[in-house]
Amino acid sequence: MARAEFNQPQTRSTDPTTASSVAAQAWITRFRSPLQAAGQGSLAGLTFAVKDNIDVAGVPTTAGCPAFAHQADQSATVVRRLLDAGASLLGKTNLDQFACGLNGTRSPYGSVPNAFDPRYVSGGSSSGSAYVVATGQVDFALGTDTAGSGRVPAGLNNIVGLKPSRGLISAAGVVPAAQSVDVVSIFARSVETAWQVLMSAQGPDPDDPYSRRLSWDTRAWGARFRFGVPSQLEFFGDAQAAQAFEQAVARLREMGGEPVPIDYAPLAHVADLLYGSALVAERYTAIRAFFDEHEHDVIEPVRSIIAAGRQFSAADVFEARTKLHALSQRIEPMWEQIDTLVVPTAPTHVTIEAMQGDPVRLNRNLGHYTNFVNLLDYAALSVPSSIRADGLPFGITLIGPCASDWRLAQLGARFHARADLPLGATTERLPDAPVALRPPASDGATVNIAVVGAHLSGMPLNGQLIERRAALLYTARTEARYRLFALANSVPPKPGLLRVDESQGHAIEVEVWEMPVEAYGSFVALIPSPLGIGTLALDNGEQVQGFVCEYQSLIDAQDISSFGGWRAYLRSLARPQP
Repeated sequence: MARAEFNQPQTRSTDPTTASSVAAQAWITRFRSPLQAAGQGSLAGLTFAVKDNIDVAGVPTTAGCPAFAHQADQSATVVRRLLDAGASLLGKTNLDQFACGLNGTRSPYGSVPNAFDPRYVSGGSSSGSAYVVATGQVDFALGTDTAGSGRVPAGLNNIVGLKPSRGLISAAGVVPAAQSVDVVSIFARSVETAWQVLMSAQGPDPDDPYSRRLSWDTRAWGARFRFGVPSQLEFFGDAQAAQAFEQAVARLREMGGEPVPIDYAPLAHVADLLYGSALVAERYTAIRAFFDEHEHDVIEPVRSIIAAGRQFSAADVFEARTKLHALSQRIEPMWEQIDTLVVPTAPTHVTIEAMQGDPVRLNRNLGHYTNFVNLLDYAALSVPSSIRADGLPFGITLIGPCASDWRLAQLGARFHARADLPLGATTERLPDAPVALRPPASDGATVNIAVVGAHLSGMPLNGQLIERRAALLYTARTEARYRLFALANSVPPKPGLLRVDESQGHAIEVEVWEMPVEAYGSFVALIPSPLGIGTLALDNGEQVQGFVCEYQSLIDAQDISSFGGWRAYLRSLARPQP
């Protein structure tokens, strides 16, 4: 691994595209050379940055506090895993000091601006990580999330914020905020990239006392689903945010969703416990030794929040945890009514000037829909929804029970595609082809299947793949030794693929999907005669399982090989005839 030379925090890099020279010094400390691991992996070619409460070997970790700065002897487990997967680390990002805040202004290194309007907050505490992703400086970034820090900055900057289930990503080598509920989070411009990162980063770690193995929920979404919407919505007077949330609900309806009103009061009571009960003592515990000696090196209002943890006894903490468990039991029946809970990621935007004038109340407003999630052991995904009339982004968060991460990512990717937005503050767009996210297989055993007709993405039988947790890997072509036929009297319409001599063949477009082995048998059982499964040769040299057809069924079929694939043939049918 290459060793990076490091710029001290006071020499932040600048970006000429930003409107504020002060803000331009606030978001990232770049390494003079990227950190890279040898070899290739699933994240090869991607660049990333990490929040400056996450250790990188040979580099200071400041947690946004110069007096706390110390050079890390080794990288955090999550950083090592991402480097091993082939990603390149470019630098460390600014944050609300000790990850205490949701707004991005609580740092001695400066306030991080919103990527769309530098007058507004970026959201925190993972402010710098969100900004460098939104502005296209890196492909993804790591944040942390205790009260919403992996989601609020995503919603305010038009990017994806994936807050995994607790314990999926190791927090070893991360300066804790409240260790029992902390989560390492992922920012990216698409759900697909965020999911790729999660699959490379996740896994048990004996060095993290809260790491754990989870049994993933890999149930497919049906054509219809139910989503919870708080019956008591609060936007703090922001009419544009309220309108944007109504649009998001309407889009979910178009996708087959049925809104179900949810009593938000018990969730709000849980949220209040995070800072309004003895549970805040965990923030003091996290940096107790440093804080007792250097309290006056900690900025306000962070100092007062952490110092408040001193006043509580062990009995107070147990009382607060008992109250949390009682509320959790009261809330649990909610999941019998809904498949996911949908909330605004942030209820409003706030200017930096206003936040600095009223830092506690306005910060609390930004966390109105986030604070309860980790306390209740939920998974969450913030996805962009719209750009408001004033040019500021609006996002929603999909919330599900622990280990529902894949289900949320599937729905979030579909929702994001329908939003048809630029990615972050860049001019990038999502690809036109729908993306199926690789499911986490229970034992890792999978089989690759090439589909050629009605099972292609968006086609009538594609749901048979999705229901079996299959994921689209790539589009390819066969070797030029196949012919494609439109079968007669087939419902829904299907093609048949026949292998022939190379001199008579064509290269035919296919999609290659990955399916868990345990689902493969039930899929094959659905295939009707004259179709079957055989071995297909692809023009990239691979051989995969795929659809083939019996020769005798092709006598009355139309040879459509010259179109090069089923999609092209169907497009020809849709064109007006001369």
